[in-house]
Order: sequence, then C-alpha cells, then structure tokens
Amino acid sequence: MHAKSLAVFLFVILPGSPQPVKACSAAGAATGWEQVKSSEIQFMTPEELKLKVAKKQPVTIIDVRGGEAFAAGERKIKGAIHVKLRRLRYRLSFAPLKDVARDSEVVTYCACPNDELSIEAAQVLLDSGFKRVRALKGGWRAWLKLNGPVEAAARGN
Repeated sequence: MHAKSLAVFLFVILPGSPQPVKACSAAGAATGWEQVKSSEIQFMTPEELKLKVAKKQPVTIIDVRGGEAFAAGERKIKGAIHVKLRRLRYRLSFAPLKDVARDSEVVTYCACPNDELSIEAAQVLLDSGFKRVRALKGGWRAWLKLNGPVEAAARGN
C-alpha cells in the first residue's frame, strides 16, 4: 500500500483585511466567496438606459468593471461613477455615492459575459438600503454596440 499525502489549506480573513478579488471568469461564472443569483436582480436594457440618459432623467450609473477591463477601455458610460466592486460597500460612505438617495434609480454595469459583477454590485446596493437598483443587461459591450454616449474615464477609483 502506498501512503497518500493530504494537504490542507486554511484561509483566514481577519476583520479589516481585503476581501477576495472578484472577476469575470472565462466561463461566465462569478468568482469569490459568494454568488448572487441573477434571478434576484432586475435588469435594465441598454435601450432603456440610453433613453433615460438622452432625456436627462435622474439615474445614477455605477461602473464596476474590473481593473483590466476598465483600464483597457479608457472610457465609461457618460456620467457613470467607476468603483471597484470590492470597494463598493466602503465607498458608499463617501461622495459622490453617499449623496445618492436610497430611493433613487441606480444602474450597475460591468464587462462580464453574463453581467456577474454588475449583478453582485446591485445586490450590495440592495443590501445597503437602495430600493431601485437594476443591472444593465449586456453591460459595457451592449452599450457600445448601441452607440450609447461615453466619456473619458478618470483614473484612481
């Protein structure tokens, strides 16, 4: 009989330590400690959002594209606030997000194949007391395909 080795890894996350980085996977499944079921989150179509932006209707747009996708694009949806998903809950305490009314309309978007990061961001916002949150169906790619208005993205978010 051969002896088999068993390796055991223990990961400890201490209070105040960074959370695991979440990213889009090639297969389209969310990575990280928890997954949010997309059936729990409502979606907004790119056409709906484009109309709201054109009519200057009040809507807060939050860009949660990961570092590589955001850096590669150098652009964002016009008026969007870029926040890394892992920092979203923290950033809700600071301007401009702290000034967003909890009953106002909020749309999240990412560049994931199945909108994973925007769905998770929408769940974070709902858990934080926001009432009218939706994820942009198709995200950044759908917005570009529709020729939605974009602007240069600021760095350091």
